[in-house]
Amino acid sequence: MSFHAFDTRRRCCLDRKRSLLLSLIVIGLVSLPVLALHGSAISYETKLDKAVTHTGVVTEFVWRNPHVYIIYNVKDAGGKVVEWSAETSSPSSMTGEHNWTRTTIKPGDEITFTLLPSKIATAAGILYKAVASDGRVILEDKSRLRGDPTAQ
Repeated sequence: MSFHAFDTRRRCCLDRKRSLLLSLIVIGLVSLPVLALHGSAISYETKLDKAVTHTGVVTEFVWRNPHVYIIYNVKDAGGKVVEWSAETSSPSSMTGEHNWTRTTIKPGDEITFTLLPSKIATAAGILYKAVASDGRVILEDKSRLRGDPTAQ
């Protein structure tokens, strides 16, 4: 076998390895956004019997992708103020499915929140239901529940 034939095979093998490596890098980069998406069941409870309900005063209403957040204060049994965070869907989902706008909730609003709480025992949860101080239900998102026949 001549040196030229050996060198050609070696180059061919290196080209294949480079192509494979480049393909794996491209697949990895394309997959990153998919890995970033997650279901709420990973971080939050999904059964209504685990829900927590309390009344709080809104301090911040964050209307931006990927999720809308409501930050609010609740007084605990000892009178200490605890800051809670309620996560909802994206702004487009809140507008399309629930008729919310960026002014549906405002700082200072008193709202009774029902949350599916964080699995790591933080003062946070997925918003299941929100009731305004005048008794209007401004959200009841049954899509957050798992295994509940009324959620269909």
